[in-house]
Amino acid sequence: MDKNSGQSSAIEGRVASLDFFRGFTMFLLIGESTELFSLLRHPALHGTILGFIGWQLDHHPWNGLHFWDLVQPFFMFIVGVAMPFSIGKRWERGDTWRLTFRHVLKRSGLLLFFGWALYCIEPGHLTFELWNVLAQLSFTYLVAFLMMRKSTRTQIGFTFLLLIVTEILYRTWPVAGFNQPFVPDHNFGSWVDLAIMPQLSAGHWVAFNAVPTTAHTIWGVLAGQVLKSAQEPMKKIRTLVIPGLIGVIIGFSLNPVDPIIKRICTASFVIVSGGFCLLALALSYWLIDVKGWKKWAVFFNIVGMNPIFIYLFTNTYGADWLHKIAQPFTMAAFSWGGQLTAEIMTSVAVWLMLWYICYWLYKRRIFIKI
Repeated sequence: MDKNSGQSSAIEGRVASLDFFRGFTMFLLIGESTELFSLLRHPALHGTILGFIGWQLDHHPWNGLHFWDLVQPFFMFIVGVAMPFSIGKRWERGDTWRLTFRHVLKRSGLLLFFGWALYCIEPGHLTFELWNVLAQLSFTYLVAFLMMRKSTRTQIGFTFLLLIVTEILYRTWPVAGFNQPFVPDHNFGSWVDLAIMPQLSAGHWVAFNAVPTTAHTIWGVLAGQVLKSAQEPMKKIRTLVIPGLIGVIIGFSLNPVDPIIKRICTASFVIVSGGFCLLALALSYWLIDVKGWKKWAVFFNIVGMNPIFIYLFTNTYGADWLHKIAQPFTMAAFSWGGQLTAEIMTSVAVWLMLWYICYWLYKRRIFIKI
């Protein structure tokens, strides 16, 4: 890992909304580790606005869509959006494709390693699990790079080929016990997990999701090329919004015949979430780069400056450590509101402490990259 003392966003031509989108996504991801979202789902809050927010900040049990189901696609997508800027700069300064490929391959390998290693920490022994978002990203990032220089039509066609192949495999897989495409633990993805790991996810996730969700990263690359282009701002927004709306409409329309299931990344889920990714990026671009709300975005940008570091820190007991530090003080300060209120405020304090770590690194111009 490199400790870069240069400004993280000092990539020529980078749009501010890219940093905001990534920072907002990372802020949500680290928020999950504080246990705040699960506390908002406490039975005492059912039927309240906080309770509704809490349920939206959790994955849908199976067939359906919650806001939290979009966060992982956002993460995959924004990595793709950044690629035309970061990799494009390498090519502009004269790096060869082979040299850039070596960099991408190294980064992909590190993402895979970190994604695998995270699953070994809690059990205290080596295990082989590939459901982590970093492990998935290691595959999508590499494939997106290999497709980067292809035409827009070829890249779009390739993403739909991935979705079609995935659908065919799920619907036609002949192995008994794994030939029910939309049943948890009895589908093609589960068969692959048992073949390569060999175990199943308690949450019914499958490692094969890396294949269909590659579409998110490739679509991100195409969106990044739009933002990097010399088009007028409103034309860029239209270029993002129109396919975004089409994706949302088509994705929901497919639900009766192809259920929207995030846990196995069905085609309908990838399409509808891809549509929301485009719409979210368009909104971010309009607010931050067109309307000029850059100062309001700094809070989230700070988290996006060290995304991999803060993700790894929170998932290697960093959040638990901060929780132990904050708990005595927050429980004493907010005990008047009851146990649930005190626990919620503890989680909020941990979330802000995680943000402050990012701020501390930002102020010292420390940007940890792989």
